[in-house]
Amino acid sequence: MSAIQELIKEIKNLRPIPQIANQIISIVENPNASLSDVANIIIYDPMTTANILRTCNSAYFALSRKVESVHEAVTLIGLEQIVDLVLLKSGAENLKKEQAGYGLDEGDLWRYSVASALIARELSEKKNLASTHMVFTAALLKDIGKVILNRFVADAFPKIRDLVQKEGFSFREAEKKVIGVDHSELGGLVASNWKFSQKMVFIIQNHHLDDPQAREDLETCIVYLSDIICMMMGIGGGADGLAYRFHDEVVTKLGFSERDIQETIAGFGENMAKVEDLIASIG
Repeated sequence: MSAIQELIKEIKNLRPIPQIANQIISIVENPNASLSDVANIIIYDPMTTANILRTCNSAYFALSRKVESVHEAVTLIGLEQIVDLVLLKSGAENLKKEQAGYGLDEGDLWRYSVASALIARELSEKKNLASTHMVFTAALLKDIGKVILNRFVADAFPKIRDLVQKEGFSFREAEKKVIGVDHSELGGLVASNWKFSQKMVFIIQNHHLDDPQAREDLETCIVYLSDIICMMMGIGGGADGLAYRFHDEVVTKLGFSERDIQETIAGFGENMAKVEDLIASIG
């Protein structure tokens, strides 16, 4: 069995995205669906309801009274955020584990993924995108390929490091050269296996913008920029750190100024303690 065949086989070892999360993703990607359709799914799922109530009653939201039902939670924090909580929970189990091959301790990839998703949502809202939840989910799950590729990267790390340091490869290019597949490609295969939409698969597979076509896609560019902002803030860098190509023209294409980026970084930095509370309550 080749390394790539073995990697593809290991997709089945990931904890599948819960059915309710897949249902919600399908609904929010449907322009004719309403958020009330989402609420009607959530209230009949006891586990999801319990998770939402626990998170809503955490320090992250600091509500003035205890929330005891999904309807009450929707009233107090809004259905948009409820959807985000369901999607965040769906990614927790796979992303919380240590990724030694990438130099990430337990919880590091999860913390980075949550931060990236929250920043992507903020950027999407600034651009008034209708696909905010899709962008949020893609940013959250874009590095799911690392969960599978982790041990292969660990075994091949000296070769990968040499290609990056001595020959000017990006980390993704070095992964591809040494292992035969990179984490973004593998992430795209996972997304396809989980029956995500073609657009979600495209964003996850191209979130480093190595394909020129991806640089023309607004949602993919926002997911890429959320990744870059996380790296600028020192969140979840790991062994691959800044060893990726920076496409500065994307920031201009999106219409964000340097000040916009600085304000996003400053605002997120100020709220990082609250984000840690969110991570703890979901995990």
